[in-house]
Amino acid sequence: MKPLLPFLFGLLTVFLVPAASPALADEPLLTLTGAVEGGRVEISREDLDAMEWRELSTSTTVTDGRPLFRGVLMRDILEHAGASGETVVARALNDYVIDIPISDFHAFDVLAALYMDGTALTPRDKGPVWIVYPRDDHGVLADIRYDMRWVWQLVALHVQ
Repeated sequence: MKPLLPFLFGLLTVFLVPAASPALADEPLLTLTGAVEGGRVEISREDLDAMEWRELSTSTTVTDGRPLFRGVLMRDILEHAGASGETVVARALNDYVIDIPISDFHAFDVLAALYMDGTALTPRDKGPVWIVYPRDDHGVLADIRYDMRWVWQLVALHVQ
């Protein structure tokens, strides 16, 4: 009977704890390090709200149909941080890490998406920030090299 108690407690925690609480406006959603202003810039929801928001409908390899994503352009985030470099090392909550050429963000309207189909992204569903490429707008983007750059649960960018 004893092993059943931790299981039941865990089950209760899953159902009683909210899926994700929305980030406070001044809490950092993204941390940029490296070749950025002052060596470190924290981007809050308030910072993102001050930027121009965009929408993009595109297919993905992990969703059905063509979801509508809403967020800010990755190049705008880098500009806000005073980034100067050729590559970002993107890191997710689960420690997934990949190098992304900054030229991607200038060649394509790549989003730092915070919403999919009108719903705020949470860590349970690829949020709070998901790098989304305009896959359906450019044939070259339907390639595994670009698919690997769709970082969900994005938390940090190291500019080099």
